[in-house]
Amino acid sequence: MTRTAPGATPSATGISRRGLWLIGTSIVLTALNLRTAVNSVGPVLQELQEGLHLSSGLAGVVTALPVLCFAALGFAGPPLSARYRDSYVLAGAMAAMAAGLVLRGVAGSFWLFLVGTVLAMTGGALGNVLLPSLVKRYFPHRTGLLVGAYSTAMSIGGAMVAVAAQPIADAAGADGWRWAMGVWAVPAFVAALVWLAVPARPAASSGAPAAVRIRSLLRSRTAVAMALFFGIQALECYVIVGWTAQYLRDEGLSATAAGLLLSINLVMIIPVNMVVPALTVRVRLQRPLLLFFLGCYLVGWLGLWAIPLTVPWLWMGLLGVAMGTFAMVLTLIGLRTRTAETTAALSTATQGWGYLIAGAGPLLVGVLRGITGSYTGMFVLVVVGVALMTVTGWLVTRQTFVDDEVPGWSSAGPRDDDVIEVAGAEPPAAVHVRTDGGSPRG
Repeated sequence: MTRTAPGATPSATGISRRGLWLIGTSIVLTALNLRTAVNSVGPVLQELQEGLHLSSGLAGVVTALPVLCFAALGFAGPPLSARYRDSYVLAGAMAAMAAGLVLRGVAGSFWLFLVGTVLAMTGGALGNVLLPSLVKRYFPHRTGLLVGAYSTAMSIGGAMVAVAAQPIADAAGADGWRWAMGVWAVPAFVAALVWLAVPARPAASSGAPAAVRIRSLLRSRTAVAMALFFGIQALECYVIVGWTAQYLRDEGLSATAAGLLLSINLVMIIPVNMVVPALTVRVRLQRPLLLFFLGCYLVGWLGLWAIPLTVPWLWMGLLGVAMGTFAMVLTLIGLRTRTAETTAALSTATQGWGYLIAGAGPLLVGVLRGITGSYTGMFVLVVVGVALMTVTGWLVTRQTFVDDEVPGWSSAGPRDDDVIEVAGAEPPAAVHVRTDGGSPRG
């Protein structure tokens, strides 16, 4: 068997300390942009509906489309990363995001707005699936630190957008919602420039990429549970981001007050994401941490449903803390794999399948609201989701490795048929396996 060492320590990557700092900085800057295109919609959803003349059903499509794009476009990450340098892939992804954000801001029709959204989500989808494998490859002994840093940056970016969207729209006057969405193209473009400065690995050599066989992970109970857990927690998150501000406005709060409460929710997750990865790497704390987050979800949702105008800051704050499940599952992706190859495959499958599940949430809320004229369907959906997260979360906190659950994979890394492409390598790293009992090709 011949393969590029996936779990190499930073000193073995061929990248200087300065280069590693630049890679770390690029990862954090990318994360800062990953939620701007999503979180800029919720605070100005009503203005967007009026500006583009959208029904409740189409508004549901708008809130669900980013998540569906994460699901569909994320699978392009490993093939692109195997063929091109990671820095080039992510620079292109951030540039596409910047272009999409600008297009959304100037769109005069619903369909053009959707095109801009897909373009913007390309950057988010590629960043989602590639960052965990980059952390595993370049910072294998600092997983908790780096995952904490980039998940915190992601939360800061999302919270910043939620806080600023309505004030930007108000300050811009007529059609101010366009500025509230388009202005975030600037930091995305900056992130693209920084990735272009990342050096190539000195020991890089060329090779032909092959297809990632993600379907192999369907044979791993842990991988399937990870995708379900990720998808349900993301569903909860995007219902919060896409619909709670509008729900509070419909309950009688002003647009500014509802936007402020959503920002409280998103700000609460920042300190949580700083500490959750470091706690998650401690085996004994994983299940207590899981139960704590699930309790916060349940109390927050029930409070918001029963008495939304009584201490709404508490309900939104609890939901913000509960969203720490995102940083937790990102950390678990690395903990449930032995190598960077498996991390790349599990990250792609978990987020691709998971976001497909998550995309149904905001869409269902919009459809149910249009049919019933109430938000009861939304609350039933998210409470059932908490119950499902309890089951799947219990499975993913078992101390096992995905590598050991897939027939034909070994502790050295994933092996499926002949060649497996590896996301996160510069250039392609491949595993060659003979399944006929002969010696490996190399």
